Amino acid sequence: MTHTTTLSRALRRCATTLLLAAGLASTAGAAEVNLYTTREPGLIQPLLAAFTRSSGIKVNTVFVKDGLAERVAAEGRRSPADVLMAVDFGNLVDLVDRGVTQPLRSPALEAAIPAQLRDPQGRWFALSLRARVLYASKDRTSLQQFNYEDLSKPEWKGKICIRSAQHPYNTALIAAYIAHHGEAAAETWLRGVKANLARRPGGGDREVARDILGGLCDIGLGNSYYVGRMRSGSGGPEQVKWGEAINVVLPAFDGHGTHVNVSGAALAQHAPNRDAAVKLLEYLVSDDAQHLYASTNYEYPVKAGAKIDPLIEALGPLTPDTLPLAQIAAHRKTASLLAERVGFDN
Repeated sequence: MTHTTTLSRALRRCATTLLLAAGLASTAGAAEVNLYTTREPGLIQPLLAAFTRSSGIKVNTVFVKDGLAERVAAEGRRSPADVLMAVDFGNLVDLVDRGVTQPLRSPALEAAIPAQLRDPQGRWFALSLRARVLYASKDRTSLQQFNYEDLSKPEWKGKICIRSAQHPYNTALIAAYIAHHGEAAAETWLRGVKANLARRPGGGDREVARDILGGLCDIGLGNSYYVGRMRSGSGGPEQVKWGEAINVVLPAFDGHGTHVNVSGAALAQHAPNRDAAVKLLEYLVSDDAQHLYASTNYEYPVKAGAKIDPLIEALGPLTPDTLPLAQIAAHRKTASLLAERVGFDN
């Protein structure tokens, strides 16, 4: 064997070692996860920073205000998305329907999240809750408990304010009513609610509180987290007055619990960093993360026992409806058509 051949082999071994080292270094440097989110990144950045500190995994955030499912579908197999985060369980179901998620079996997620608040096949998971609650005038009512069915009672004629029935928050509630009572009963109920309206549906949930303060109506529906936003002062001193003018009642469907909507996440179909993505999802249901995640937007944690923001804790203990969200979601289209048929927003 010549000196040249020996040297050549040594150089090849050295080169191979260097390549392996470079590959390991590259792998070590690739501890990252790509999060596509419809939530404002500022709301969750402290949580993501905490995850990076605890795991060493970098989170690259892409804010997608509209068309999340469409974007990921268009990117196809080349999509860098690992985790898809969205608000409203209807949007999570849409991700599944567009085929941009993959199923995940995780003991950590399944132990932390009640079965009715996640997809049966593990294709999406709720991470925080917002209850559809009753705003009631402190001056003109003394309500302590309420059922959603009561909204159609004649005693509330001319006394209810609400946003559009076609808004996802209300469409989901109507879908839940259909799931509990059937479409025919839901139509009768919705016509009764329409007859009780003090004004044409519109605006947002905070405007419901504003109009209660102004004496236009006595009660209305709104999401629980808006109460936190108003009373915290984050919306300005005027909204503090709106929030303080109302009592909040956690309604229920007769014999059941309070209707909730969620923010949640799913594992992307072609996640290039799957292991890191699973770690992020599992971190989001840890006790500390649940408190951080929920408190950033005045929501309820999805995990029992996690710390609740004091402004939301003051609303009282939440007992969510046990009807699976996936079952409610199946009635969304019918709910929208029903609202149109009764002319609810006209």
